[in-house]
Amino acid sequence: MKDIITQDPEILGGKPIIKGTRMSVESILELVASGMSIEDILKDYPILKKDHILAAVDYASKLVGKSK
Repeated sequence: MKDIITQDPEILGGKPIIKGTRMSVESILELVASGMSIEDILKDYPILKKDHILAAVDYASKLVGKSK
């Protein structure tokens, strides 16, 4: 899952995004936090795959874990 997330200062100000898209990890996490299911997110954002959503959650989880 590591190579699914990328950062480029030229894209969305360097926010982590799903590689090959302009969909940020932050946006995906907001959708999950709002209560949307993975299936609903995939319907609304056909550019995404299930692995992308899981990678975003995993990425965020590892960032939070580092702050301990």
